[in-house]
Amino acid sequence: MFSFKRFSILVIAVLVIAATAAAQTGRREMTVEESYLQESIEIMIIRETARAHTREQKLIALDYIRDAIERGNTNDEIRQTLEYLSREGRRSLARESGRLVNNFPDVRRQSARYLGQIGTEEARKSLIEILEYENEPAVIQEAIKSLGDIGRNDNNETVKAISWVVDRYTRSNPDNVMAVAAIHAFERIARENNGINSPEVIRTLVQISEGHYVTPVKERARQLLAELRTYGN
Repeated sequence: MFSFKRFSILVIAVLVIAATAAAQTGRREMTVEESYLQESIEIMIIRETARAHTREQKLIALDYIRDAIERGNTNDEIRQTLEYLSREGRRSLARESGRLVNNFPDVRRQSARYLGQIGTEEARKSLIEILEYENEPAVIQEAIKSLGDIGRNDNNETVKAISWVVDRYTRSNPDNVMAVAAIHAFERIARENNGINSPEVIRTLVQISEGHYVTPVKERARQLLAELRTYGN
């Protein structure tokens, strides 16, 4: 179990190690071993902070993850931590006196965003999993956008997952922002893969173009349908 005391001890230990490393290296470049140690410490802090109980600590972990990704660190343990955070309050439930206490949609949304930046096949699968169980539109929208950013679509798996979730909302509660996210994702995936050969995508775009959406969204769907016709010609 993660505790504030444990976290404080961890931080102090890391600071001592970092200070020692700095004193030893001075202005010279770090060795491979020193660089590996620094990355290992960073991963350990991210992992432990993400598993704290509070929303605030999880957001701090996400800040650390953002910084790591910006420096080019896409270690798979970071991806695993993002997957863990993306399940908070949906697949990983914590209750006190029967009340759900770890439902943090903003944590799940940022996790979906950074999974898109990781961009690996494992990250793509994690994002598709989010579409299957998530119930917060803002999180779904972010996952759709990230799938478009990744761009891979083996066996139409990606576009089928996007179509499935958008169709569900189109029938019950049309969401303009989600529809736009899907259109953009389809567009990027089509351009990355020289088109999309999926009846599910065509059906989704037709439903958007004829559904209870604002006019600009419906027009974007029609435009993409026209663009998809040009591939392969």
